[in-house]
Amino acid sequence: MAVSDYTRARKMAQKTYHQDISEGKYPYLKVLDELLPFADTVGENDLGLIEIPVERIVGTKTAGRTKAFSSSFMPLLSESSEFADKWSSLYRSHIDEGIREPVIACEFMNSYYIIEGNKRVSVLKYSGAITISGYVTRIIPAANDTKESRIYYEYMDFFRFTGINTIYFSKPGSFHELCSALSKTFGTPWSVEEKRLFSSCLLHFSKAYEEKGGAKIPITVGDAFLAYLNVYGYENMVDLPQETLKKQLAPLWEDLEALPCDKNVSVIMQPEEEPEKNILKLLKDPEKAIIQKFIAPSAPKLSVGFLYYKTAETSSWTYGHNLGRLYLEDNMAGKLKIRVYDGIETDEQCSEAIEQAVSDECSVLFTTSPRFLGPSIKAGIKYPGIKILNCSLNSYSGHLRTYYGRLYEAKFLIGMLAGILTRTDRIGYIADFPIFGTPASINAFALGVKMVNPTAWVHLVWSTEKNSNINKILTEAKVSHISGREMIAPLHSSRLYGLYDLDDENGGNLASAIWHWGKFYQRILQTILNGNWNRTAPERMGESLNYWWGISSGMIDIICSKSIPDRTLNLIDLVKKQIVNGEFRIFSGDLYDQNHALRNKGNDCLSPAEIIKMDWLADNIIGHIPDIKDLCDEAVPMVKIQGIHENKEGI
Repeated sequence: MAVSDYTRARKMAQKTYHQDISEGKYPYLKVLDELLPFADTVGENDLGLIEIPVERIVGTKTAGRTKAFSSSFMPLLSESSEFADKWSSLYRSHIDEGIREPVIACEFMNSYYIIEGNKRVSVLKYSGAITISGYVTRIIPAANDTKESRIYYEYMDFFRFTGINTIYFSKPGSFHELCSALSKTFGTPWSVEEKRLFSSCLLHFSKAYEEKGGAKIPITVGDAFLAYLNVYGYENMVDLPQETLKKQLAPLWEDLEALPCDKNVSVIMQPEEEPEKNILKLLKDPEKAIIQKFIAPSAPKLSVGFLYYKTAETSSWTYGHNLGRLYLEDNMAGKLKIRVYDGIETDEQCSEAIEQAVSDECSVLFTTSPRFLGPSIKAGIKYPGIKILNCSLNSYSGHLRTYYGRLYEAKFLIGMLAGILTRTDRIGYIADFPIFGTPASINAFALGVKMVNPTAWVHLVWSTEKNSNINKILTEAKVSHISGREMIAPLHSSRLYGLYDLDDENGGNLASAIWHWGKFYQRILQTILNGNWNRTAPERMGESLNYWWGISSGMIDIICSKSIPDRTLNLIDLVKKQIVNGEFRIFSGDLYDQNHALRNKGNDCLSPAEIIKMDWLADNIIGHIPDIKDLCDEAVPMVKIQGIHENKEGI
């Protein structure tokens, strides 16, 4: 039996060998001693006796017998060799008694290289072992700012307090995200039972994932596992039947296939034109139009649910969306049946509200905060027949659509106004969350200031940053005007919003960007009522739709005080019209950041993706973009979902 198994293992080795040759790859085991001279290392760490994941064993420490094995650790030498006899004898021993003697290995960048025990590894890999016991020494690379280094250093931290080495990721921050998905704090040691349960769940998932064909997707099992946890959670997972796991994976498969590349978010910049109907024909035949009006059956009302963060009285953001809902009730009376679910602050409450909306037979749901993205995706998977739209930007999911506004267009105009009116050439800007779209609004405001007043500076502060004394900072900066929040909730104590003058005794409100959510809601719901919701869907298979409308759609606008001089208002209106018709592009020309690096040149214009993902500040801004660790507790969940910084602190 052993001889035939060696022959089978050798055929596997030869197949791998020829495949590697055809693909231009090195066909033998990697040799760590040949790699280390090109690596910058800072020390070693004795990990003691641990279980080594078989899939992470990639080579040997020294050259030695590396060419006796293919890159898969299967044997290459002939069946008549002494090596074949020893391999076969070791295989028989494994079948009869099991191999218990640990190997000796080095670990470098989460790959393992064998010092002693190559044949044991070969036999156990051939036998389908998942882990191998081994005494391991970790060789620590010097830290740098590459993605690979950041992932590995995060992994070392994770291993230190968990002892888990069977999971790895391809994106920085994923170990932090994993702990969050498991309701654990990164850095808190795991108990023996917690380690056992996690390992069982990961193994359980890995089998289902592989059976579904996960090996064909170029991501780690950890990447797929984290995506699964973010949708279905961790509780009771270990008891799920294998078939149930595979069924749960099915609707996630397109999302998993999209993970290795840039997620394809199709940004819809303008409202789409409705297909022309037979209106002209009816106008030509008024009698026919009248007859159709009387005989046409009345369409059933569309049942729409709005999910609100907190309430319209306590949240400025929700207050704006609620105004949009009231606009619907005025302009689409008789066509809609609207329900409101408010007071939502947690994922659990959002999920409960969605279930209630489904029970109430809502067929369209607007989840009006980026905080609700996770529960919205889960609901989209669970209820594919319900149309769910989440108010967020740059969010990929094939299970719902997202929407937001190009607020930066309005902010540019208000920046122009601030640059004209300032008395000190110093203007304050109060931002809230460092999420997608926020830096674009800040920079657009600063560019608006700079266009009319090249000597003025914008002093940036954050309302969500811990220990930030906004009033002190702006007072010391001697700003004359401040750009604050766009709208205030009815119960908010301050009446200052938009752009305001600090020295004005009457409150000083001069201008504000406004969100006209009702215009968006009406257009989308009318599209559904007209039967055109899926009209363009075949063109966008595999894409995630993100509505990102601007001033030209009516979704974004500005209002100005009558106290502003007419000539100034005329200038603002002129530029506004140029933005609407595309004659003026805000993020074009030479654009420099705070470090004087050129971000855009000449007549080129930043792409929508570059504007959405903007993570830098213009050169006339004094201030910074805060890290998640510097934000107040209430801001952290939002930034974890929509934060612009690539994950360094668990974002």
